[in-house]
Amino acid sequence: MTFVVFDLETTGTSTTEHGITEIGAVKVRAGELLGEFATLVDPGGPIPPFISVLTGITDAMVVAAPKMTEVLPSFLEFIRGCTLVAHNAPFDLGFIKAACAAQGYPPPVNPVVDTADLARRVLNRDETPNCKLATLARFFRSGTEPCHRALADARATVDVLHGLIGRVGSLGVHTLEELRGFVRMPTPEQQRKRHLSEGVPARPGVYVFEDVRGEALYVGKSSNLRNRVRSYFTASETRPRVREMIGIAERVRHIVCATALEAEIRELRMIGATKPRYNRRSRFPERVVWLKLTDEPFPRLSIVRELKDDGATYLGPFGSSRAADDARTAMHEALPLRQCSERLSLTVRRTACTLAELGKCGAPCDGRETQAGYAAHVTRARQAMEEDAGLIFSAVSARMDRLSAEQRYEEAAVDRDRLAAYVRAAARMQRLSSLTRIPQMVAASPVGDGDWDIHVIRYGRLTAAGVMPRGAHPVPYVEALVATAETVVPGPGPTPAASAEETETILRWLDSPGVRLVRVEGGIWSQPAYGAGRLKARIDRAYERAQQDGRSYQPREGRPLR
Repeated sequence: MTFVVFDLETTGTSTTEHGITEIGAVKVRAGELLGEFATLVDPGGPIPPFISVLTGITDAMVVAAPKMTEVLPSFLEFIRGCTLVAHNAPFDLGFIKAACAAQGYPPPVNPVVDTADLARRVLNRDETPNCKLATLARFFRSGTEPCHRALADARATVDVLHGLIGRVGSLGVHTLEELRGFVRMPTPEQQRKRHLSEGVPARPGVYVFEDVRGEALYVGKSSNLRNRVRSYFTASETRPRVREMIGIAERVRHIVCATALEAEIRELRMIGATKPRYNRRSRFPERVVWLKLTDEPFPRLSIVRELKDDGATYLGPFGSSRAADDARTAMHEALPLRQCSERLSLTVRRTACTLAELGKCGAPCDGRETQAGYAAHVTRARQAMEEDAGLIFSAVSARMDRLSAEQRYEEAAVDRDRLAAYVRAAARMQRLSSLTRIPQMVAASPVGDGDWDIHVIRYGRLTAAGVMPRGAHPVPYVEALVATAETVVPGPGPTPAASAEETETILRWLDSPGVRLVRVEGGIWSQPAYGAGRLKARIDRAYERAQQDGRSYQPREGRPLR
């Protein structure tokens, strides 16, 4: 079999808006090199800076390169009569087909092998964490390291192809037809266990794969349980980890839900409660951490895992202690709160630490700052956590300006990350609190042929869900749902009745088109006018620019994070 293994470099991902900058191809047969094809291509427009950083191909390199109108005929001749191979073949073939259509050539009809699909079918997570080309090249000990240049990536893909062919050969695959069928074919375990999908209704709900002991292996949700569960036993399911799970599963239990939102919430709750080994997301909601402004004579910022009804103020949740510590450091930059961990007395005096000499603390420990004076810092800290993020943002931005002026960009980047941790956590918490402080909300959204999904939400927790048919009077349905809704006794903190992820799921639904508020009782659904949400967009734009530029963001003097 003669293979042409090829790779493209492009100016972007859209076949209609972006162009090809380089083509590299290697022709092999029986493990022997027959020829190579490599050329830069003038894409007909500028190359984005982040693409140049990624590939090393600049506008100057392609200014004298041939255009695709000159390159395409030679490439089509090179691949004639061969089987095409590419890593993530649909992407590369999409650009080739678009070029053929633009120049009036028929699209190539060569057989195609996608090494990414084949690797997902053959390898498991214990062997490779993912099926990226660089990962596979290391796994199969390729003599060429992928570097986002077309010919080098094509050479590495040749080694990956040969390694994969060696693997499937031991499974009885010896021809191209067998190879392509192997990729499309469900595993024997999938075929043998198709009966597990029998009897599953075509309704919204949650499904649970269980082992022989009845323990949950995987929990999922769908707006159509029948179609989703059946898909696990077809060739479209290629994830090695999921196929491994199917081999262990002995039954599929389903729970029908009234609405798609109820199914999504039930999935989150069941994953958090049962912690199935094959779910990667939402398994440990209890592992989040919070930044706590303690309630004592001289409060301090402490990182905790538990919310208590002790009069303290909380910021979060954070996904890790490091993120919480970054946010705390950002707040300390603006507020001279004490950073020691001991509980201070109003009568017993202690020796002040170095922070007092540096002006970072008013030294209430040795009596230099009174309780009333320190309380002013605490009030501003509480406002920064709950209402106005501008104080922290301005202080850290000013420090970034100073560091930037001194060309200490690495330190400025550290401050940027700390500020981002604070702003994002504050924006998230303020958005959550806007819903969790409302004792009861009833909302509805249109679905199907005039039906309405109705949900009762109490303190950010979904407590009832139902469907009102088309033409029905809404009042009886709403009253029935409210009367049968779960009773909620709120706890402490910004998430008093549900996990942050559940409340965020409800907020996404409330923000979706067509949702109508039926009732809002006991509060006003609003966010602080000067809250962190207005600053989060600036933070996100700064990170987007950094990603596009392919480098760490360097704040500019006088224009921090704009």
